[in-house]
Amino acid sequence: MSASGDAFGSIGRRAFLKAGGALVVGFAIGVPSAGRAQSTARGATAGPPNPELIDTWLAIHADNTATLYIGYVELGQGTTTALPQIAAEELDLALEQISTAQHDTNVTPNQGGTYSSASIARGGPQVRRAAAEARRVLLELASERLGVPVERLRVENGVVTAEGTNRSVTYGELVGGRLFEVPFTGEARPKSPDQYKLVGKPAPRKDLPAKVAGTYTYIQHLRLPGMLHGRVVRPRGQRAYGAGARVVGVDESSIAHIEGARVLRKGDFLGVVAPNEWAAVRAARELKVSWDDRPSLPPFDRLYETMRADETDDTVVLERGSVAEAFASAAHRVTFSSRCPYQAHATFAPNCALADVKADSALVIAPTQDAYGTRRTLAALLGLPEDKVRVQYCESSGTYGHSCYDDVAQAAALMSQLAGAPVRVQLMRWDEHGWDPYGPAHVGEVQVAADTNGKLVAYEYHGWHHNWSLIETSQQLAEGTEPAEWPFLVSQQVSPQNCGAMYAIENLKLVNHRLRTAKYLRCGWLRSPLDLSLSFTSEQAIDELAYRLGEDPCEFRRRNIADERWLGVLDAAARAASWTPRPARADRNDGPVVRGRGIGLGTHLASWGGAVAEIAVNKQTGHVAIEHLYGAIDAGLVVNPAIVEAQIMGQLVQTASRMLFEEVTFDERGVTSLDWNGYRVIRFEECPEITPVIVQRLDQPYSGAGEEVMAAAAAAIANAFFDATGVRMTEYPFTPRRVLAALSSA
Repeated sequence: MSASGDAFGSIGRRAFLKAGGALVVGFAIGVPSAGRAQSTARGATAGPPNPELIDTWLAIHADNTATLYIGYVELGQGTTTALPQIAAEELDLALEQISTAQHDTNVTPNQGGTYSSASIARGGPQVRRAAAEARRVLLELASERLGVPVERLRVENGVVTAEGTNRSVTYGELVGGRLFEVPFTGEARPKSPDQYKLVGKPAPRKDLPAKVAGTYTYIQHLRLPGMLHGRVVRPRGQRAYGAGARVVGVDESSIAHIEGARVLRKGDFLGVVAPNEWAAVRAARELKVSWDDRPSLPPFDRLYETMRADETDDTVVLERGSVAEAFASAAHRVTFSSRCPYQAHATFAPNCALADVKADSALVIAPTQDAYGTRRTLAALLGLPEDKVRVQYCESSGTYGHSCYDDVAQAAALMSQLAGAPVRVQLMRWDEHGWDPYGPAHVGEVQVAADTNGKLVAYEYHGWHHNWSLIETSQQLAEGTEPAEWPFLVSQQVSPQNCGAMYAIENLKLVNHRLRTAKYLRCGWLRSPLDLSLSFTSEQAIDELAYRLGEDPCEFRRRNIADERWLGVLDAAARAASWTPRPARADRNDGPVVRGRGIGLGTHLASWGGAVAEIAVNKQTGHVAIEHLYGAIDAGLVVNPAIVEAQIMGQLVQTASRMLFEEVTFDERGVTSLDWNGYRVIRFEECPEITPVIVQRLDQPYSGAGEEVMAAAAAAIANAFFDATGVRMTEYPFTPRRVLAALSSA
């Protein structure tokens, strides 16, 4: 198959791209002409297409439907519904009339990676602008066709009608087969919120019917003609990031009995291919490999002590006032320390990718969150010009951040290049769990002080963790690439949004202590990066101060909150939970099972989150049950409330799982949590009841809702534990062993 071909033409489940036969809306500078016939072939050349052309974003079809081309991918978060909702609003189309094309570096625009809750926050304005410009041009064409001024035209479902007449024309009839080629003029004015009919209203997700019916095409379903099946061969469990996995020796004869199986190697990158998948699985399992097995990791039971004592690069993230002076004169002061684990992305299905690499081109199909970024790294790895590498997106199971999707894409590309044939690579469970770019471990230390009136006067936070690993395992092993870190991003450091900034505190200091990445496990961004750890630490200190002052924790926060949007989510969560004021521990009891409630604030980067947790603790077994979580979010103008409510529910289920169960374990030679027994996640019967709340603000820009309630929920769960038991948990997850130890020491 050629790199410029459509890899999905051979599958029967559904077409990968739905642009065939489209009459593409194009525009010429100036007033639209009567139009000259042209054909436009999407996908014939490498992207990204020019974002200043409406053609890049929209195609109008003869049947009066439209295709929206977006750079953000569907990860299960509803992007392929919410962005069409924005476009349909501006174009006066029904949502059912708009579909989206799958992401492809030869077809769709480069809007950056699908992370940081960016799809609607950053992508929405671009789509809105493009759709508004398209509507402007379409109405000019209709005005010419119907012989009435634009001001006298009305549009419903893509049918343009002249007021006071029975004359009408559809968008599809206006475009015909003609291309107009007009770039953005800036003259089109998007609608104001008071004109919205679709935006701000719930609408069914477009991707769900096929997923529920079991007919949705995931990447694990795809096949290429003539392809081989591949598996990577690595030690079961990664070593320290800087150590990699060094091959000492390979006995290729150990798989000679498996028909068609071959060993592929480049440097320390090792894989096997075979004509069928089971043969590849057997070959990877039975290939005899000697690895350099020297210890490279700190002892698991001394991880946090090692981190705290290690050399660091220190940065003062934020400082105002005089913290030392304020602490010295404060009437009330609390200190609190925490230890927070490595946690895995733990995708439901192991990551998968397909590649067809030829001498002068490459096609790679992968579940990447950033197809253009993946294209760039693949081109360098394969030694090809960037415009000769085509990356097509296909959805996998939930990834929750930077899982192994780029690693497996590189593995497939390397193995295809080495094998001289198309290759499909799917990771095994021990590859996915053992070589994941985990969310980093964290050590936090915070001090908070208040005056005699309960006003917060001083706050200081110190956090120890390491940054994200830049080099994927496949590249590191194949090329011997030295460990490197991602360029600095605010998600990699102590965050003001979760460390005191929601409160009006005159004296505040935040210090980030960055560890050397190479000495620890390979890491990347995990949903709501660092936020759970930061709020778990910070909000417990705030809660403890309220307790010592004998105040209700909600009222204490309300009095100290800095702005109305934090107050809005605090009040919304409290109202949903029917919160009645009382100090923590006021309703304590001495039975074997005790219950408590807690409240917390937190977010990721841009929105506002508040949460309330209701939990039960069995003091005899150490078992913790989260019975109900209430999560409130202020994300500005929420395009589709039904999607955001579902997002809140997903966030809170995952937060419950991470607080109670999830923890990467390892010894000095490598990771040991390699399956669902070693890396425990929440079960269906353990999920709490969840109440999602949206604080809708139609007059504010949308700011993201994919991960912004998790930090607040982590804090609320921790504070509920204290309300139930009178004990502060300094480490999560709250395993029975850890809970019993905390209760015993108290």
